[in-house]
Amino acid sequence: MQVQSYESMSEKQTESKATEFITLPPKEPRRKTQTRPSTIKDILSIVFVFVAAIVLALALIAFVFQSYQVDGPSMENTLQNNDRLIVWKVPRTWARITGHAYVPGRGDIVIFTENNLSQYGQTDVKQLVKRVIGLPGDRVVVKDGVITIYNKAHPKGFQPDTTLPYGQHHTLPYTSGDIDVTLSNSQIFVCGDNRTNSLDSRMFGPVNVNDIVGKLALRVYPFDSFESF
Repeated sequence: MQVQSYESMSEKQTESKATEFITLPPKEPRRKTQTRPSTIKDILSIVFVFVAAIVLALALIAFVFQSYQVDGPSMENTLQNNDRLIVWKVPRTWARITGHAYVPGRGDIVIFTENNLSQYGQTDVKQLVKRVIGLPGDRVVVKDGVITIYNKAHPKGFQPDTTLPYGQHHTLPYTSGDIDVTLSNSQIFVCGDNRTNSLDSRMFGPVNVNDIVGKLALRVYPFDSFESF
């Protein structure tokens, strides 16, 4: 009869328990991470945002507002050479959407495109900044240094340079010329505030309202001359 010692039994039980604790479930195989499709997606997202930003910027410039720089002395002393301006285009854009002509207010400062300027020693096609003096249907007379407007509301005529706010804020120089013109329903008459040094409707005639780019809204530079119009 064999006798198994207590120590031997204890060792076997310990081995059995140890075996239970160190037995681990099989490891799952590692999955390969797919980074390439994600990278392509990120690149496409960046490109989309970049293109959308360009399209939005072009749309704002074409239809909402645009920055311009004054070139020349023709609007002194209201505007100075190299002034930076913001031109508001929404009224013109809306007029085109609704199929109507955009007609600015008398006294407004507008930017417009004028053709055939090479005969005056200028670039043939140029965008100019001038003040609106005559509106569609007006009769504009320039004589003896004075501009007089005749229309249904003023059959005896009135002088915008002395009755409108712009003429009260700035002293305008002598207005040269001998002109008598009646504007059609699609024309305006424009002049620079520096009448002795301005290429305007006294030379190249009335401006078609369809050639108007927009109305001056702000002067943003020089900073100490910031002004709304």
